[in-house]
Amino acid sequence: MNEYETRRLEKIKKNEALLAELNIKQTPAKQPRSSNGKPLPKRRKLESAPSRISARIAAAPPKASYNEDAIATPVPFARSVPKQGSKLAQGPSPAAAIESSISTEDLEEIQAGWTTWKPIASPPMRDDYNVFHFESHPVFTPNKSPEEMIREGCFGGSYYRPLRSRKLGITIRDDWKDDLPASWIEGLSVSTSLTSTDYDPNVNKFKVSCGQSIEEWEAAGWISHEHDVRGWFQWYIRFFRGRRCEDDDRQSGVREVFDDGADEDAPEVSPVMHQTCHHWAFEVRQEHLDAYWASGGR
Repeated sequence: MNEYETRRLEKIKKNEALLAELNIKQTPAKQPRSSNGKPLPKRRKLESAPSRISARIAAAPPKASYNEDAIATPVPFARSVPKQGSKLAQGPSPAAAIESSISTEDLEEIQAGWTTWKPIASPPMRDDYNVFHFESHPVFTPNKSPEEMIREGCFGGSYYRPLRSRKLGITIRDDWKDDLPASWIEGLSVSTSLTSTDYDPNVNKFKVSCGQSIEEWEAAGWISHEHDVRGWFQWYIRFFRGRRCEDDDRQSGVREVFDDGADEDAPEVSPVMHQTCHHWAFEVRQEHLDAYWASGGR
């Protein structure tokens, strides 16, 4: 057997193993025939792009690409213990182009809603594994509180920077004063940890950049302005403090992440993935990794 045939057989075996892993059964393709009943001449097969992506996940945008077709595909992220490649939760569908068309009356009502809410739910309970449990949403089980996220370092210290909303046509600033209890930020530099106009990865717990900007989330149609103009983390802060609203079911299930390009068989979790999970109020711990590897990555 020559070298070509050897490589060909190895490739066939690898494909069979992959199909078995994905539980996909091969079905014989029908041989195309011409009008006279004879098989058509074979065409040269064109290799398609691989459809299987790494199961290692991170919310960082894909590496810069100058090919317009090379767009990263979002991977859903589980609501509690993150399993790479999981498809348990999906984010909302992006909306169409955003235009500022809010009337003054509606804008005033929206802005009032950001600060006039009252807590109606009891504080969450925390179990022996440091997981939070919310009576109203039992499947939502983060293990980081908003205060812990801020103190450890998140969003490059810029989450509460002045934010220009294209949808509302206004700039939002200083809303951290209404959102955050004084005890949560006692001893912190607000300008470094919350309102920096520049994203500083050194502020983050794992010293890396990851995630999309609030402006990008707004452009994608993922912001519910009448509830939380800054997006998910602002929702989590208010939810944690006892607010309940119509957007809770959506937000408690939204986790959009991206493949970080790392080797899916690597024994360690990348700093980008760690920071990504941290931004979703989840810390990847050894017991999660042990369970993941013990399951064979399922």
